[in-house]
Amino acid sequence: MLRCAVKGGVGVVGARRSSSSSPPGASSSSVVRMPDGRGFCCGMRSRAADLAGGLELGRSGSTGLFRSPRYGRVRATAAVDPEDIPSDKVQAKSSGNVLPYVGVACLGAILFGYHLGVVNGSLEYLAKDLGIAENAVLQGWVVSTTLAGATVGSFTGGALADKLGRTRTFILDAIPLAVGAFLSATAQDIRTMIIGRLLAGIGIGISSALVPLYISEISPTEIRGALGSINQLFICVGILAALVAGLPLAGNPAWWRTMFGISIVPSILLALGMAVSPESPRWLFQQGKLSQAESAIKKLYGKEKVTEVMYDLKSSGQGSSEPDASWFDLFSKRYWKVVSLGAALFLFQQLAGINAVVYYSTSVFRSAGIASDVAASALVGAANVFGTMIASSLMDKQGRKSLLITSFSGMAASMLLLSLSFTWKALAPYSGTLAVVGTVLYVLSFALGAGPVPALLLPEIFASRIRAKAVALSLGMHWVSNFFIGLYFLSVVNKFGISTVYLGFACVCALAVLFIAGNVVETKGRSLEEIERALSSPSKADASRAGAFLVSDE
Repeated sequence: MLRCAVKGGVGVVGARRSSSSSPPGASSSSVVRMPDGRGFCCGMRSRAADLAGGLELGRSGSTGLFRSPRYGRVRATAAVDPEDIPSDKVQAKSSGNVLPYVGVACLGAILFGYHLGVVNGSLEYLAKDLGIAENAVLQGWVVSTTLAGATVGSFTGGALADKLGRTRTFILDAIPLAVGAFLSATAQDIRTMIIGRLLAGIGIGISSALVPLYISEISPTEIRGALGSINQLFICVGILAALVAGLPLAGNPAWWRTMFGISIVPSILLALGMAVSPESPRWLFQQGKLSQAESAIKKLYGKEKVTEVMYDLKSSGQGSSEPDASWFDLFSKRYWKVVSLGAALFLFQQLAGINAVVYYSTSVFRSAGIASDVAASALVGAANVFGTMIASSLMDKQGRKSLLITSFSGMAASMLLLSLSFTWKALAPYSGTLAVVGTVLYVLSFALGAGPVPALLLPEIFASRIRAKAVALSLGMHWVSNFFIGLYFLSVVNKFGISTVYLGFACVCALAVLFIAGNVVETKGRSLEEIERALSSPSKADASRAGAFLVSDE
């Protein structure tokens, strides 16, 4: 089924804990300790004071090295006392540019949307060519195999990203994306087509977890929300590209092969682009590859940001001696609450009914006199793109939590309107118009928050040790729920009626608002390291204070 989107836990550290505690094993005689301050995140008096208080100056005199047992030797950007660095200089805008690398990563998002959308227009024609025009079961396998592959890919992607790194996993991901597209385009029988769709599904499953993870880890704090929501925008672009690619089908039934083959090109470009893109500095630091992390920071943000970013990485504990998290660690008491929150957000996203609205949009528009399927799809797609663009501009101003609440509230109201338009006799003369308005408002509301925010928010609230696997697990929940909703949706509609189903979706949206209001933390304007420090507390009292601190909009 075609959809134009894929798409925290409560905080946990004392907001007034000193950020100047020395790293484990640091000599007390060589650490400059600063008193607690107020007015900066997590009790930091200023970034310059933190640099002086949180780092151990090397004993090598004028060599300008910072030391810690795990951190090793990290060369400072200038041979000056960190205490003399003005905070406005430390927090100066970077001279680097992450946009080209975000653009490369978004090729994965485009492929994600394209592979989901390409079968929608081509299924009728490929079914005739492959001799399954009368076999609805095999046609269903062509569609559902992609979802099954995506489920496998989403879980696989997290482990690969932790083991190989983000960029190398992208390069590896291009293989099933390109091979799957090639097999689909050249298939002479249904078996080859299903294998091709399975491989493409694995590819988009990996990219669905990897794209938001990589973008979140390389984006500057002040624009991380806007760049993160671009992922959702390019998924919509991919779906719209599939729609446009299908236009020649009416005059050329064999064109469906070209539609599948086109996606080989961005797959190759993704691999080539990632070959020259910097690795995530956070992953490099976690692996102890400090010099490579510095080089990546210089490439992304400029050399003036190296000291600040490396300090943030160290103070967040990303360079700790803890081993990489296993899948079982995600279900431990330490991480379960925040991991279950991520899974719940994607579950609410699917149970809110986005697939149902898109599936029934054609019949809804026909009831209002819009007979063209292309026009109906274009209207839904335009609403999604427009809403995502608005979300991108508001993400770092209004915050993730407020957009989620606004989004699910609008979706609940739209679903209620859709339900009433089908059943309330007083609205019968206007039912077609109201159904179209309700559908467009629903898609627009979805694009404002429920679509883009979960994939952006989860890499922010997950600790670096579990980030890749936790994002993969949450995306796995998305694909599993998507698969079962697609499997049983029509049966539920036939038994209870579409109006009742829409009313149920409205109730789910209302429950989502209550859940988000009570559990999701606000992360706008805070670096991933600040969020991680605030979500890593040894005591419940500290956890409560940190949760209140994170949710506030200082």
